[in-house]
Parts: sequence; C-alpha cells; structure tokens
Amino acid sequence: MDKAIIFTIIGVVVLGLLFFGAQNGFLTKIFSGSPIAEVVMPEGIILFYGEGCPHCKVVDDFITENKIEDKVKFSRLEVWYNRNNQLILEKAAETCGIKGDTVGVPFLYDGAGKCIIGDVDAINFFKNEAGIQ
Repeated sequence: MDKAIIFTIIGVVVLGLLFFGAQNGFLTKIFSGSPIAEVVMPEGIILFYGEGCPHCKVVDDFITENKIEDKVKFSRLEVWYNRNNQLILEKAAETCGIKGDTVGVPFLYDGAGKCIIGDVDAINFFKNEAGIQ
C-alpha cells in the first residue's frame, strides 16, 4: 500500500476516535486530571469558602464566637482545593445571574436563589438568621 493511503486511514481513525471521545465526555475526563462528578446542589444555606482566605476567616471567627451553627443550619464547602465544590459554587452563582467562574469567596447561597458575597454581608446574613442585633 502507498504510504499516503496508510496515513490517511490512520488520520481518519484518529479523528473518528477524537470525535467519539468528545461527544461522550471521555476526553474531558482524561484531560481534567480527575473524574468529573455530577454537580449536585446541596439543599439549604451554603457557605462557600477558600482555605487560607482571610475574609473567610473573618466569617468563620464570627460563626464560632456567636455559636451560629447552633442557631442556623448551613453547609460549608471549600472551593479553592476542591474542584467539585467549585462547580457547585459556579452553579449557585449562576442561579443569581452571576457568572460563576468569576465569583470570589466568601460566598453565601441562601438556598432560595439569593447570593451574598463578602464577609460583611455574610456576617449580616447570619446575624439576621440567628436573631442577633
């Protein structure tokens, strides 16, 4: 066989495999470095934070000092080192009309479609929910 025909056949097969892999999400899984889990939004209030974030620490200190976890039920999701939690943050932000890949932390999602960004507003939210003046 002619070398051109062999290279053409190999090229068509490779392109076919790439097309098939792209259509089925296979390539995304290979090149992302880890399997992509389905993004499932937890119910209720979610506090998104980043490990080492100084503004997140301000919120965390307020929560601890005022025993907010005894008064308000909420989930915490770390987003700087957890890709699946990043995807959940993006999904929450998008429900509020915020471009998900540009939002920072602390970020609070109230479970009913309201998004709160920043330490001051997150603390005020928790004060209100806990009945603190």
